[in-house]
Amino acid sequence: MLIDFHVHAFADLIAAKAMEKLSNTAKITPCTNGTIADTVKKQSEWGVALSVLLPIATKPSQQNTINNWAAQVGNDFKEIIPFGSVHPDADDALEELERIKALGLKGVKLHPDYQGFFIDDPNVFKIYKKCAELSLPVVFHAGFDAVSPDVIHATPKASLNAHKAVPEMTMILAHMGGVRCWDDVERFLVGEDIYFDISFISGEISSEQAKRIIKKHGADKILFASDCPWSCPLSEIRLVEELGLSEAEKEMIYYKNAQKLLGL
Repeated sequence: MLIDFHVHAFADLIAAKAMEKLSNTAKITPCTNGTIADTVKKQSEWGVALSVLLPIATKPSQQNTINNWAAQVGNDFKEIIPFGSVHPDADDALEELERIKALGLKGVKLHPDYQGFFIDDPNVFKIYKKCAELSLPVVFHAGFDAVSPDVIHATPKASLNAHKAVPEMTMILAHMGGVRCWDDVERFLVGEDIYFDISFISGEISSEQAKRIIKKHGADKILFASDCPWSCPLSEIRLVEELGLSEAEKEMIYYKNAQKLLGL
């Protein structure tokens, strides 16, 4: 069984425009057309049973609309587990988190680069504390991102600062703790009570370092993920399979950790 903990898609009316813009920024050829229907179809073909949808509110004004859409997608597609999003600059971010919980969304996605904040900025700790109060796990983009090539808003050291400031929050750092920052992931984050997802690491990280991080951090805190449509889950599967992990470790990564986090 496979649960992909990091998937992106868009409402049908904006999917084509959003995909063109993001593809050009990242210089990546996507593996879906960005719609929910195509994402569900392709994920099924790739052997993924459930996909965690991670929308991002890039403006405060988008919160309400995005979360309503995510909730509707979750109602319409049994294969999708939707998260919500808030924008740190929104005056009603805390109230929106309560609405996310009421809508039945399973967690929150925050993207420091797209949303323009540093992960350890004390001004956002109130959001982290509210997520913890509501038992909403939080997925953060971590490390390099093409939208902000010169400034990394969630370095491993800064992520550790945020975790220590609000340790009660369930923190999930995407991309094995930080794209292209894995030496510092090993230095600052390995062994902490933080989850890593493995999205978009195939072809970026060496097998040796990936295995070392998983072994030292613990397979019980690693989540299978792809970052679809920007990476195909088959790429991350190939990476996992070449690491020489035990069957028990692979089961935890592929689905058991996600089941536990999501209460499935």
